[in-house]
Amino acid sequence: MRREYRIHLSLIVLMVTGFLLGACSNDNAETGGSEDGAEEEGGVFVFARGGDSVSLDPSEVTDNESTNVAQSMLENLVAFEEGGTGIEPMLAEEWEESEDGLTYTFQLQEGVKFHDGTDFNAEAVVVNFERWMNGSGDQFPTYGSVFGGFIDDESHIIESVEALDETTVEFKLNTLKPTFLKELALTNFAISSPAAIELHGEDYSNNPVGTGPFVFDEWIRNDRVVMSKYEDYRLEGYPKLDQVIIRAIPDNSARMNALISGEVDMIDGVDPENAQQIEEDENLRLLTRPALNIGYLGFTVTREPFDDPLVRQALSHAVDKEAMVEGLFAGMEEPAKNAIPPVIDGHHDEVETYDYDPEKARELLAEAGYPDGFEMELWAMPVPRPYMPDANKVAEYLQSNFADIGVTANIVSFEWATYLEKARAGEADTFILGWTGTNGDADDFLFSLWHENNIGSLNSTHYTNEEFNQVLEEARSITDEEKRNELYREAQEIMHEDPPIIPLVHPTPILGAQDYVKGFDPHPTGSLYTTEITLDK
Repeated sequence: MRREYRIHLSLIVLMVTGFLLGACSNDNAETGGSEDGAEEEGGVFVFARGGDSVSLDPSEVTDNESTNVAQSMLENLVAFEEGGTGIEPMLAEEWEESEDGLTYTFQLQEGVKFHDGTDFNAEAVVVNFERWMNGSGDQFPTYGSVFGGFIDDESHIIESVEALDETTVEFKLNTLKPTFLKELALTNFAISSPAAIELHGEDYSNNPVGTGPFVFDEWIRNDRVVMSKYEDYRLEGYPKLDQVIIRAIPDNSARMNALISGEVDMIDGVDPENAQQIEEDENLRLLTRPALNIGYLGFTVTREPFDDPLVRQALSHAVDKEAMVEGLFAGMEEPAKNAIPPVIDGHHDEVETYDYDPEKARELLAEAGYPDGFEMELWAMPVPRPYMPDANKVAEYLQSNFADIGVTANIVSFEWATYLEKARAGEADTFILGWTGTNGDADDFLFSLWHENNIGSLNSTHYTNEEFNQVLEEARSITDEEKRNELYREAQEIMHEDPPIIPLVHPTPILGAQDYVKGFDPHPTGSLYTTEITLDK
């Protein structure tokens, strides 16, 4: 028997409705339309975020600032459903999965064109995947993390990608991949025009060409990305907007002021302390995303003294997370005790947190050979992220906590792309980072961020624990969800005893918008979908 998935193309064109997932008392998503029922179309939507993109080719990056821009220009074979992580068609209109789970056959939409006028077809899908699988971790870090490396690696999951005809593409896998369809929905695997890739070469990251609702116009680094409506978009009547501008405004207060003044239509990275101000302004709306994330302090475990688990345990006991959340997050967030958020299946709620215990921390430091403490660098991100709205404030708080046990932490920062590059290279002692879940699965956190195979890409801690690796690999090889969850709980127990991070917080990402912005989906993955947004001014 073959499991078959068919969703008619007519169901793709959705009317946007409000949903309750992770919502405040106000609606998080609304249908567009004016008071008399006539839908407002056109206009320029200006969105402001805290940092610039690293690249406009999403396959090259691991950060949401880059993928969120790409989502307006490039599309995937499949997509996440509105408000959740279920899978629905996008460029593929239907698919079949073989009984053994090792072959996936996709029927593609016909008549779709890339922005450069070339055809989207099965061969274009093959070209994109062959480009990625023949690359390296430096070029395509997410591909290597998700699909077990690259074509010459024994652990590589994809055996082949073949165009059976113009509109049929077949994926053969070497091993089971329970989350395969969800991985294909990641923006990192959106399909680019093969002609544009060949034309621009290494400069394709500055000249993206896809099939999405908007066409790339210009990128002024550290300022704005401008995109215009794709007049031949595959979904009739969409997009609604004429233009989308994504601005970078690093300072939280300046970004907030731009919203209040009407300079921008929507912002992310809202400080919790500003949430009430937005709620009380009749011209603005507060939006929230579900807390599908983790903000943490990472240890580069290959650097002394962080190669000693006792030191990492000591610093874990030094942090008063409850006071941090109350003081820096307006008491609105949930202190983290595990590496994955509670909303994820497999979260281990029975793992005991590292209690705030400075005396215990000092005892562990003495046992590790540091009775008088030591000096270290504490890296703080230069940009607000959904999992960490103000990393510098958190760094200062941690600095104070560590000083109480005799550890001097010197705060360091770099430009965002440099910060990520240096952290991946293992140059930090400790660093503040985080992760917003991309597919709602525990594997997306535990394997992606801390499996040994991902050192140098997503595993910036350079953590390696053979028992931990084996547990995660077993979880990747089976489809029994309860067994997988048992294995993920076991992995969290291992991480608790041999911690590569201090889990800090699972924030509820907050956005602010003008009241006239309709049709926005505050998706739990942190995505920025613009297809159905309207401005009901």
